[in-house]
Amino acid sequence: MVHAFSRPRSVPGPQVVAPDADRAKPRRQPVGLRDPRTRTALVTGASSGIGAAVARRLGDEDGWRLVLTGRDPVRLRQVADDTSATAFAADLTLPGAGRQLTDFTLATAGPVDLLVAGAGVGWAGEFLDMPPRTIDDVLDVNLLATLRLVRLLLPGMVAAGSGRVVLIGSLAGSVAVRDEAVYSAAKAAIGAFADSLRYELRGTGVGVTHVVPGVVDTPFFERRGAPYRRSWPRPVPPERVADAVRTAVLRGRDEVYVPSWLRLPCRVRGAAPGLYRRLAARFG
Repeated sequence: MVHAFSRPRSVPGPQVVAPDADRAKPRRQPVGLRDPRTRTALVTGASSGIGAAVARRLGDEDGWRLVLTGRDPVRLRQVADDTSATAFAADLTLPGAGRQLTDFTLATAGPVDLLVAGAGVGWAGEFLDMPPRTIDDVLDVNLLATLRLVRLLLPGMVAAGSGRVVLIGSLAGSVAVRDEAVYSAAKAAIGAFADSLRYELRGTGVGVTHVVPGVVDTPFFERRGAPYRRSWPRPVPPERVADAVRTAVLRGRDEVYVPSWLRLPCRVRGAAPGLYRRLAARFG
């Protein structure tokens, strides 16, 4: 059994969840899908938060065969039961875990049409106080495990001439956030990776979407060691991010902000970086 933030020495075997057929919920037909066949979607970080919300959003519709993964088998089982999905509980930062997940998905659900990389962890505090092992964990979960999984799944999408990779970033990666230096760095790398990969894949039929949420009402903040205490901006529910993911997939969007007004601080930082840094230093 693999629990959140645990790092066992060996790669765990798959933990499969097969929900009861009579508990499956009725689903709505997705709007705007060009191909009516059943598609396979793989969602990481599906134990809770944004990943779980995306899984439930896709699970509400016909046309998706879902495979979910996360580091907490108990919570993952509940989400899988809610979405008629198959689950593979594992820590993708471990050597070989991404390959095990890929092989399992191909064997049980077929080629992957959609990858939603929603796994993420944070840590709040000054960089000089950050334990070295925590630095590794934040980079492994938010960046390296995602890159390795994309590398494993992308050849199949390119060969099929279709597919989409959705990378869940963060506003922290676009503008940087005080006391979240490593998390900001990891999410900034995700944004750059999305742009670069999109250029490489032009003409292949495979799309890349970068989703940039602000503050989201999930257990993320408690788990990073510091609850969110600001009165503004107000947190948005994870379902709002899930709706944005769905819309981006259906419409083939390259980048979306949740909420959309978050584009403004990013543009201010790009147009007047000095002014933005002074404001950020004063107001946080």
